[in-house]
Amino acid sequence: MLIGELAEAVALPTQTIRFYERKGLLPDPERGANGYRNYDGSTLTRLYFIGAAQAAGLTLAEIGSIIELRDDGTAPCTHVAGLIENKLSTVRARIATLVALEAELDGLVERSHRLDPADCSDGEICHILSVPR
Repeated sequence: MLIGELAEAVALPTQTIRFYERKGLLPDPERGANGYRNYDGSTLTRLYFIGAAQAAGLTLAEIGSIIELRDDGTAPCTHVAGLIENKLSTVRARIATLVALEAELDGLVERSHRLDPADCSDGEICHILSVPR
């Protein structure tokens, strides 16, 4: 199939497909006599994999490491599991940070409802965010 057909099949711009080629995520396609790229079904499979990996939060570099293992004949499942476990740890840490931020913001909202703007001095800038002394 031609690049436009491939792009339509996976709902990606043709520029994205060319970018993936430049980054080594896709093999160089065969070219017709007219110079047009001709893709086979394996490229479609790889693009679906890239989309699924990105949806799981993996970076293009991480995806490239998985593809490299597969292209070298190694099943990358153990590597993928490790990447996903690391990603999950990162997400959990971010969630904990966001929960703490949520609590801080809730406190500030409550404080803003208790304070009178008329009592805010120039020296405090804004007494909602002033540190009590």
